[in-house]
Amino acid sequence: MKDMSIFKIVVLAVFALAFVTGVILFAISKGFSSPAVNLVVWGTIPSEAFDLAYRNSSIYNSEIIKINYLKKNTSNFDADFVESLADGIGPDIVILREDSIYKNRNKIFVIPYKNYSERVFKDSFIEEGELFLSPEGVMGVPFIIDPMVMYWNRDIFSNNLVSQPPKYWDEMNTLVNKITKKDSAGNVLQSTVALGEWRNITNSKEIISLLLLQAGTPIVSRDSNGALISVLNGSFDRPIKPSQSAISFFTQFSNPTAPTYTWNRSLPSSLNFFLSGNLATYLGFASEIFSIQQKNSNLNFDVTYIPQIRDTTKKTNFAHIYALAIVRQSREAPSAYTAIRALTEAGAIKALEAATNLPPVRRDLLADQPSDAFRAVFYNSALISSSWIDPNPVATASIFRDMIEGVTGGRVRLSDGLNKANQDLSAELK
Repeated sequence: MKDMSIFKIVVLAVFALAFVTGVILFAISKGFSSPAVNLVVWGTIPSEAFDLAYRNSSIYNSEIIKINYLKKNTSNFDADFVESLADGIGPDIVILREDSIYKNRNKIFVIPYKNYSERVFKDSFIEEGELFLSPEGVMGVPFIIDPMVMYWNRDIFSNNLVSQPPKYWDEMNTLVNKITKKDSAGNVLQSTVALGEWRNITNSKEIISLLLLQAGTPIVSRDSNGALISVLNGSFDRPIKPSQSAISFFTQFSNPTAPTYTWNRSLPSSLNFFLSGNLATYLGFASEIFSIQQKNSNLNFDVTYIPQIRDTTKKTNFAHIYALAIVRQSREAPSAYTAIRALTEAGAIKALEAATNLPPVRRDLLADQPSDAFRAVFYNSALISSSWIDPNPVATASIFRDMIEGVTGGRVRLSDGLNKANQDLSAELK
């Protein structure tokens, strides 16, 4: 009987303790909720654009995850990023362009395919986004794409009785005879297209990349072990190497003895020559349209697709594409992953398009063609866009520049210039 009394006392004490603990926990949960995770995102895109995407994402009103975006200058981004990581105060998420992912690969957390399946990724985003896929998983999730387009001066074409801009590159040869104007000393007064040089051609590296990709070389590929290798000078079982065809086509337009001569290094930059009304076609990016309109409101121009190689089996364009990537040192990787998935939802990407006037990276959104003439070109250009895994954009720009100027300056043969560029690119990849 005494033992039963002790047992009852113990049971009552346990229940009382549980009740008191429950009351305390309830009070704490009501009065002192868990603090939200504050994520820091770094990028070079305008703050207004990112904020609009964030406000239209599913986590904007979340009490669990908050995002603070910091816009950084492009010129200082790399240095600031490295310094912040060294100080242990780096961001949780960064927005990186496709030519910056590889060189920052050791700073990026790769999302395993078990968390973000390759099938879902490919079904969701345009093909160029697959540059962010590695053998181990997803290095970055596509966010913005900026495709190349061709701007053309309608007055120059009309004055020379040419009704349409070129759809194929071989049409440029005929256009040079109709459009390019020279004075009695041979100086170019009006040019058909800015090709053949490096220093005064805006987007020269991207144009050369475009021609190489269209010719059939991916520039950089993976070997059987998954390692990146340079295939810049590969033959791909063709009688003439694709890179040789591409560079030969590019350089002919600056050769004074060639019938296609229309450009030289004494001219202003191709962008300025187009703005002044003296360049018939300008190879630029969709993001440049507002700047061109603002700098010369009287310029009568239109936008069309980048020319293709005639009879090609696959249309190819070049684009810069930006991705959201998780920083490896972040202590909030799970929350960062949740934020990235939310920021790349259809609603967020659609809002981002409205802010930037650039086409969406999501396949489902590209299926809904816009009525605006310019944006329709941007949409279709994004669908066929491509790029390549660039180990270091500054170093590879120097490699391409030395190759082009060596050939146009007569210092090296085309084959030797390509061999040297291939060797230098291989060294950068290693």
